[in-house]
Amino acid sequence: MLALLGFLSVIVLLAAVMSKKLTPIVALIAIPTVMAVIGGFGFEVGTFITSGIKTIAPTGVMFIFAILFFGILSDAGTFDPIIDKIIKAVGKDPVKITVGTAILAMIVHLDGSGAVTFLVTIPAVMPLYDALGMSRITLATVVALAAGTMNIVPWGGPTLRAATSLNVPVTDLFNPMLIPVLAGILTVLAIAAFLGKKEKTRIGNMAVENVSSVETAVDENKLSLKRPRLFGVNILLIVAAIGTMISNVLPPQVVFMFAFCLALVINYPSVKEQRQRVDDHAKEALMMASVLFAAGAFTGIMKETGMITAMSEVIVGLVPTGMGRFIPAITGLLSMPLSLLFDPDSFYFGVLPVLSNAAGQFGVDPVMVGRAAILGQMTTGFPISPLTAATFLLVGLAGIDLGEHQKKTIPYAFLVTVVMLAVSMVMGIITI
Repeated sequence: MLALLGFLSVIVLLAAVMSKKLTPIVALIAIPTVMAVIGGFGFEVGTFITSGIKTIAPTGVMFIFAILFFGILSDAGTFDPIIDKIIKAVGKDPVKITVGTAILAMIVHLDGSGAVTFLVTIPAVMPLYDALGMSRITLATVVALAAGTMNIVPWGGPTLRAATSLNVPVTDLFNPMLIPVLAGILTVLAIAAFLGKKEKTRIGNMAVENVSSVETAVDENKLSLKRPRLFGVNILLIVAAIGTMISNVLPPQVVFMFAFCLALVINYPSVKEQRQRVDDHAKEALMMASVLFAAGAFTGIMKETGMITAMSEVIVGLVPTGMGRFIPAITGLLSMPLSLLFDPDSFYFGVLPVLSNAAGQFGVDPVMVGRAAILGQMTTGFPISPLTAATFLLVGLAGIDLGEHQKKTIPYAFLVTVVMLAVSMVMGIITI
């Protein structure tokens, strides 16, 4: 009975979210609640939800303050000089342009937002592509690969969701993956260089005279927020925050709370300015935090009622004994393509708990399944998925067709995931 209710919860959740009949927040709270009531748990549901929320509270806090921290630094213009130098450095060489585009997208994606990455990167470099006759599809592919790989950062949506779903500290999930992710970044740069070389061959060594920076309208309000004299201080803040988090000196949520306070006070000493900065970024922070806390309700009910355990037992009964140890590797291999089928909330809060618990029954560390999942599911896979609004923003800004973008980008995105998975397996981070 519990297994049936659990599978129904997952199936109805996936159907409701993917068909857009319910928002993820409503679906994550309402669907498991109804199933728990049907299962006879009644008012115990309140205790289950509270238990689940407690487990994800640190992750929710970290995400809120990470968004505020990077948002404030972006307002202060911390990334502007880097962007300008990259654009000037690439010149008229297609290879340099594609590699520079990838680096620019990676830097901008430090805030973990695909929409921001596309809104900043595409308009900044597209005039260069157009002037040289380079393909806009190549532009979209390079930006997608860079943003997708960087989306594995510990404050990124997929990694936070995976940590929340598995009820583990985000550092336990991400820190061992640092070298594989770096391998993925190098692979993206190599692919960017390869695509740039193909573009160079296609268009020839044309001398383009009027490839100059395009003047953009100046937003006086945004200009007033810039703090160019504090560039060095802000860069040190970023390095210190990320270094402290990875070194486990302080919990991630504490790191970003302190970093946020420093960034806000240093860049905007006025209380009025501080309130305005927080207000401007509060909507984004609140929306994601709401999803995380709703996910806490979902996982709390699924675990405390015993649905997850019952579902895992059913799956274990269906999986041949010799195949159980391959669950992490199979998850990693399929993670990128699964972005085309599952949105992040459905996968990480509906599918991942079942896979990880099933793996645990075969003696496999469930965290390995989570690490395998973040190698592709809505990381390298998010900029090609029709289930994310950011994908349509990307193709819209580049002025290309979604199908053409997917046709070119999917093989490279899959390659990046495979490289990271292979490195993870060689290092013993994911084992079989």
